[in-house]
Amino acid sequence: MEPIIRVEHLCKTFDVRDNTVHAAKDISFDIERGDIFGIIGLSGAGKSTLVRCLNLLEKPTSGKVLVDGKDLMTLSGKELRLMRRDIGMIFQHFNLLMQKSVLDNVCFPLKINGVKGEKAKKRAMELLETVGLADKAHAYPAQLSGGQKQRVAIARVLANNPKILLCDEATSALDPQTTKSILSLLKEINETYGITIVVITHEMSVVQEICRHVAVLDHGELAESGTVQELFRAPKTDAAKKLILTGTEQIERMHGEYLIRVTFGGQSSFEPVIGNLVLEYKTPVNILYADTKNIDGNAEGEMILQLPEVKETAERMIKDLKAKNLGVEVLDHYVG
Repeated sequence: MEPIIRVEHLCKTFDVRDNTVHAAKDISFDIERGDIFGIIGLSGAGKSTLVRCLNLLEKPTSGKVLVDGKDLMTLSGKELRLMRRDIGMIFQHFNLLMQKSVLDNVCFPLKINGVKGEKAKKRAMELLETVGLADKAHAYPAQLSGGQKQRVAIARVLANNPKILLCDEATSALDPQTTKSILSLLKEINETYGITIVVITHEMSVVQEICRHVAVLDHGELAESGTVQELFRAPKTDAAKKLILTGTEQIERMHGEYLIRVTFGGQSSFEPVIGNLVLEYKTPVNILYADTKNIDGNAEGEMILQLPEVKETAERMIKDLKAKNLGVEVLDHYVG
């Protein structure tokens, strides 16, 4: 099946005074229809520039963006406006019309597209029901919490029945509990309506909570891409490791010959792997960091371990851990 979004060798540069800034450098990836796809990177990685290229709010300097097989760069102004109806976008700061009620905010895109009075209101109320805010229809944005404002923004963008929803740091202004509820809503929308969702974020927790596939950006370049589970279990690039290895700060204060990151999931999550290791080798193993995460509905765990400094013992432990189908990565560059 043809991907709903295909990015081919996309480059975007900006001329700033006497300098040329390369915000996107030769980026290529596909997003499958119905997927929840994450684009993640630290500040300045080029995430927001890339997402604005996906609907041509920013015109790429070179390369292609194909949506439903159509090259956006070749469309006329009218054709592009029609295509954008299929590509909804929500933002960090909601962008609601503050002088209009919640109902009128959701009606706004409907009326622009020629849907008349009562029909627009009926559709808007259906959407407010979907996002759990039917009782706030006659309230104004100033009377809503941040999470409620984002729900209104989601209802408004759904008004045009988009095929694609672009979320540019949509939860960055929200507290953790509200973030979780918004991500749950987006996942429900994806499952109910089959809308392809692209999530732009700098938070690995957001990607792990909702996304199935992910692309990691680093200084305008695509560092790596794949499933979220693949990235979590075995990040290949330094950019991905910075995002994944959440125990880094603790590790860098430690000294030792053998520091490893162990990842595990499925049945191995319930096995006393470290306890068995200590009993078998009769030597302590120092657990520097441990956590379990929910990745696309599955429990995925990670631990940072400091193994004994006897080379032969440490290497045998690593071999045994790998034999149990655990992910094992030696963290040489974290040795103090």
